Amino acid sequence: MALLEVTGVTVRFGGVTAVDGATFTAGAGRVTGLIGPNGAGKTTLFNVVSGLQPAQGGTVVYRGRDIAGMSPSARSRGGIGRTFQRLEAFGSLTVRENVLVAIEIHDRAIRRGGADERVRRAEHLLRRVGIRDFADQRADQVPTAVARLLEVARALATGPRLLLLDEPSSGLTPAETRRFGALLRDLAAQRRAVVIVEHDMSLVMSCCDDIHVLDFGRIIASGTPEAIRRSRRVRRAYLGADRDEPDGGEAGRDPDAATPAAGTPIAGAAGAAS
Repeated sequence: MALLEVTGVTVRFGGVTAVDGATFTAGAGRVTGLIGPNGAGKTTLFNVVSGLQPAQGGTVVYRGRDIAGMSPSARSRGGIGRTFQRLEAFGSLTVRENVLVAIEIHDRAIRRGGADERVRRAEHLLRRVGIRDFADQRADQVPTAVARLLEVARALATGPRLLLLDEPSSGLTPAETRRFGALLRDLAAQRRAVVIVEHDMSLVMSCCDDIHVLDFGRIIASGTPEAIRRSRRVRRAYLGADRDEPDGGEAGRDPDAATPAAGTPIAGAAGAAS
């Protein structure tokens, strides 16, 4: 059984359908990519899973339980952690203090841990994501890449079984992105389900076990990185090719022709929500 099962989720904003019957799963021990053009509905789906956005249809099942109606804080206590596209750190606090705040809020909610243990765990998390050298700097004065990794450390501070990361590699250099991909694999190996919304195709293709592709709110393809790379339907969504062309394409045509190369940013597509 998958740790997360999203089935037929639909979200509407007025007359605009941001997510249209989306269905996907995320398994423990695996890194799952949720990709698609800008406006495809990826962040909206994350908001539904984390409890920030109600859905007009469908179900979200986490660890075998339908979590409809469960508050965001209850989902966090139950093991769902996430980051956001927009950086949410407390700018006037240090990097270490930001992680400590996350630990303390979570520990009070579940009544565990003392002050010394919390500091030890904060130091461990900072080393884990590779930003220990910035621990004493204010969060609003560190590079964007460090702030992104701080968001990951704060999400990990809640002890998640399901980790939702929204554009986590934004601002990272290629070398930092490669190290981050290794971190994602390591986190998943500890029986977590890691789900990333990401535009860096080099990261997605190198670290994901499974990929689900959204276009205009619908899941248009699911499969391994190699299967996704070869999908004509995915290429049409990204590159704006003729959407009426059959998935089989033209006879004799190279199936990899026009495939977005690893590391190529996803072209923007019109839509209501990202």
